[in-house]
Amino acid sequence: MKVGFLVSSVSREAGGLFQSVRGLAKAVTSTNTTASVFGISDPNSTFDLLKWRPLSVCTYRPQLRPWGYSNKLVPALLAADLDILSTHGLWKYCSVASRQWHRRTGRPYIVHPEGMLDSWALRNAMWKKRIAALLYEDRHLRGAPCLRALCEAEARSIRSYGMRNPICVIPNGIDLPELVESSALKTESPVFRTFAQGRKILLYLGRLHPKKNLGNLIRVWKQTLNSHPSTNAPWVLAIAGWSQGGYEEKLKHLADNLGLSVLDVSSQRSSAFAKATADREVNAQSSGSPSVAFLGSRFGTDKSDCYRACDGFILPSLSEGLPMTVLEAWAYAKPVLMTSECNLLEGFTAGAALQIGTSPEEIATGLKQLIEMSDDDRRAMGIRGRTLVATRFSWPRIGEQMRSVYEWVLGGGPTPDAIRYERQESEIGV
Repeated sequence: MKVGFLVSSVSREAGGLFQSVRGLAKAVTSTNTTASVFGISDPNSTFDLLKWRPLSVCTYRPQLRPWGYSNKLVPALLAADLDILSTHGLWKYCSVASRQWHRRTGRPYIVHPEGMLDSWALRNAMWKKRIAALLYEDRHLRGAPCLRALCEAEARSIRSYGMRNPICVIPNGIDLPELVESSALKTESPVFRTFAQGRKILLYLGRLHPKKNLGNLIRVWKQTLNSHPSTNAPWVLAIAGWSQGGYEEKLKHLADNLGLSVLDVSSQRSSAFAKATADREVNAQSSGSPSVAFLGSRFGTDKSDCYRACDGFILPSLSEGLPMTVLEAWAYAKPVLMTSECNLLEGFTAGAALQIGTSPEEIATGLKQLIEMSDDDRRAMGIRGRTLVATRFSWPRIGEQMRSVYEWVLGGGPTPDAIRYERQESEIGV
């Protein structure tokens, strides 16, 4: 069986899809399936292609980068002689290419919306998406013999959007790293030694985008420091990730305007922000007590170091498919604060996460609870998260599930347990 994976970007510019699609393709390959990956080149793809080894990955120069259009993409798909195509993400040229490949070959494709049919995601850039839906996306979705949802909540979002196709509910996965003591890393790493200085670290890591709700997190962090002055000594907020649309600079200005002591160790700090906050940062570094640290983009071992060094992870997001960063934090045995919009409700059930809302008041309540927990209780929560990942979100298990769906779509296997039909959902009240 030859499976193609089609995604608009194979680099860090794809955000969470960079890890999830790569992990899925490798997991499927381990089931004696041949996987080929197709995407659009961008400034980071040459370097990030190394992370896909040993997979076959082909990228093509775009003629219209924002839409992800390349006239080489469809010919490459046709030349690959694929049995089935997995298309990841919506609203870009990949959806058109997927349909064109299907019409030319008569072979099936599976669409992975990746959380992009969630109600919040649909409201964002709503008119552009409505035009895309009318021109090509709705036909693309309806033409798939199966749609993949990352969780039951996403399956409901797909149904609410009006799709009646069979849905397979298969989550993303994660690899378990070896554990080390975080205190040693804070002491030895120059980056963390600069701002941690023995304090506990609350980490956000991921794309810097308004839907992540980081503005409210920073406002609440200021309120937390004001209402619990002692918090300033034992805890610091670390924000790591790549900025989209200049959002990182807006967050830095917000923190500075709130009077927070800001340390910027990002490798891509803007000159405007540097000038506006130079005096405050100098004071923060000299006093050794910045309350917020911006770490910039972190990948590879740098990202691993962030997880290892932190004492807790937070994702106050307004909308997610199934966030890889939460799975990663659990894999490193870290306690998590997250919203129900992260669609990992099993984390609350397992006692691996504290549930917060998206409003400042709800975030503040969760922060207070985490800060006031004992070290042993936080450590136990993190261990429960690691156990959950090992049993529920392992890539080998997910690779087998996805392969069974491919075989079923191609007519070569029984109906997998992961498949949901609309009729069945109505009968059980989903």
